[in-house]
Amino acid sequence: MSQVQALMKTLKRELKARGVTYAEIARQLDLSESSIKRIFTGGPLSVDRLESLCGIAGLDFSELVRKAAEARRGIATLSEEQEREIAADPHLLLMAVCVLNRWTIEQILETYELSETESIQLLARLDRLKLIELLPLNRYRLIVAKEFHWLPNGPIQQLFQKEVQPEFLASSFSGPGEKLVFRTGMLSRTANAELMKKMDRLLQQFDELHDADSELALDERYGSSLLVALRPWELQYFSRLRRGNREKVFPE
Repeated sequence: MSQVQALMKTLKRELKARGVTYAEIARQLDLSESSIKRIFTGGPLSVDRLESLCGIAGLDFSELVRKAAEARRGIATLSEEQEREIAADPHLLLMAVCVLNRWTIEQILETYELSETESIQLLARLDRLKLIELLPLNRYRLIVAKEFHWLPNGPIQQLFQKEVQPEFLASSFSGPGEKLVFRTGMLSRTANAELMKKMDRLLQQFDELHDADSELALDERYGSSLLVALRPWELQYFSRLRRGNREKVFPE
């Protein structure tokens, strides 16, 4: 990502956190809404126009540069203790998932049976956990790194394996927008590594589509979960029938 793209992405995030729409920006700058959209998708941008956009976002240029740098340095994981706090409180976990999906406080209150006071308290806890930065008017800015992930075998992943995964897989996966495919075969280490790279690219595409659709209205999006898994594995029943009961299926 170029420095200009990073600045514009940060500026877009700041404007959204303050509830400023493309229509409002267009009105203040006396431009068409389509012109504003072009500016934010790589169209021509002068220094004067950038300063005007910063003013609408309530920032000066130096603040924008600082926030863009901070966004690049966002944390990639929480500590085990931080994850444990989130996993132990269903309301806090719900709020964490909502902010990671960039819901506004208004959308959260419209969708879930949480009071405004409780929601603000939950956001304050996520601010303390360094997932977000609280802003005026109950807005927030997500400050985790783009590659943020839960700890491998950490409290959130353990909760997922115990409660979420069985519920997720309890489906025929035959409805609209659903698909489950299971493949088994014999692969070399090289083939395994190549598939791992392709999985990483698929996950990156998921993240990019998630970011692109974050501008859509809430009723145009729906919760989507993607489970991608690959490991050297053999059904335990088969492993027990191996001569010498050799259970390793991926030689050292």
